[in-house]
Amino acid sequence: MLDRDGKPLQPCRPSRARQLLKAGRALVVRHTPFVIRLTDRTVADSTLHGVELGIDPGSRHTGISVFTTAPDGASRGGKYSVQLDHRGGTIRDRLSARAAYRRGRRSRNLRYRAPRFNNRTKPKGRLAPSLRHRVDTTMSWVARLRRWAPVTAVHMEGVSFDTHAMSAGRPLQSAEYQQSTLAGYEVRQYLLDKWGRACAYCGKGGVPLQIEHIHPKARGGSDRISNLTLACQRCNQAKNTTPIETFLKSKPTLLARILKQAKAPLRDATAVNTTRWALWRALTATGLPVATASGGRTKWNRSRTNAPKSHTLDALHVGTLDTVTGWPSRLLVVACTGRGTYARTRTDKYGFPRLRLPRLKQVHGFATGDLVRAVVPSGKHTGTHTGRVAVRSTSSFNITTATGTRQGINHKHVRLLQRADGYGYTTTKESTVEPDPSGHAQALGGLPAPVSSPA
Repeated sequence: MLDRDGKPLQPCRPSRARQLLKAGRALVVRHTPFVIRLTDRTVADSTLHGVELGIDPGSRHTGISVFTTAPDGASRGGKYSVQLDHRGGTIRDRLSARAAYRRGRRSRNLRYRAPRFNNRTKPKGRLAPSLRHRVDTTMSWVARLRRWAPVTAVHMEGVSFDTHAMSAGRPLQSAEYQQSTLAGYEVRQYLLDKWGRACAYCGKGGVPLQIEHIHPKARGGSDRISNLTLACQRCNQAKNTTPIETFLKSKPTLLARILKQAKAPLRDATAVNTTRWALWRALTATGLPVATASGGRTKWNRSRTNAPKSHTLDALHVGTLDTVTGWPSRLLVVACTGRGTYARTRTDKYGFPRLRLPRLKQVHGFATGDLVRAVVPSGKHTGTHTGRVAVRSTSSFNITTATGTRQGINHKHVRLLQRADGYGYTTTKESTVEPDPSGHAQALGGLPAPVSSPA
């Protein structure tokens, strides 16, 4: 919610926004996310308590939560949730394809641009384009939320796991690690990332997993991370103290894979951690107070509030807190789609043009990617359809909605809601149930009584 000068005010409920719009006291500024501007109030006339942002960076998805905090900072109330879907994989694939095309041209008897990599140096702190994309899109949404809400602080998950808490191969005590309660959560979070949240022996996921020694501890195995894996209860009991070479004697391929993966570093997690620290530096440059915490603490916080596992709920539970009073039942999924391409042709598998696109991107004032609403009075697609439009020179548009694509809708029935901004928007329900380590389901219902944080 904005004041009449466009400055952010405290967020309000959808019911309150409907009342303000019906009374003529507010105007719609943006459709998704829904933003209104009051016409009869300024910041000086309002009381601002401020909101805070929680960010859970990830490789494919980043969770962002907007929440209010109690005066003592111990409890939080979630107000708005955004799941940002990155397209780093697409960027990586296209860069690899472009490099392959250039290498191919150099090996053929064709005209080509001379290689220029011999006199190029990479600046300090450079990130690959696919990684830079994650930082830039996250910062873009932080800037947007700051324009629409009075953000006072940011909480970010700095690393998935604390390597210091695992380096000794044993639980660290008070003087060695201040939060000794979290040491087990750091190890489990590392193993979940490393082994893909599935049993190493049977590959089953979505079940309670136990930490298991590859080389049995009863036979001299250590507690170091390189000797730990995840196993379901059935496989863990079946293996017991049997050497892994004997246990998987009939499965040599699986045995080789487990032994190789046990020694392999977590390259993907390392790349994500690099991105997170670049994001932290960018957030610090905004001037807002930025607090960081590990993924182990986030998981420990969720275990105390019985919250399901999701990117946005992880963002809500980042950092130091005692209780969470509630969270939104629905979240906004923002998919990075890009802004189209300059190429006006489509090629076949041999590289020859097979299709020419229109030179103008706008048709009757609409461009592909715009958010529109079409009210069709009659015909095959009778009804109201809201979604992203794909324009055609024939004036017959395609509209992609949550239930599918409607083709052949005349432009006369289409009304613009929001210009394309490089993102696709959908809403979905927040996660409701997740198995806990005891094997019981955790419902989204009542929250437990407050639990004090570790000393």
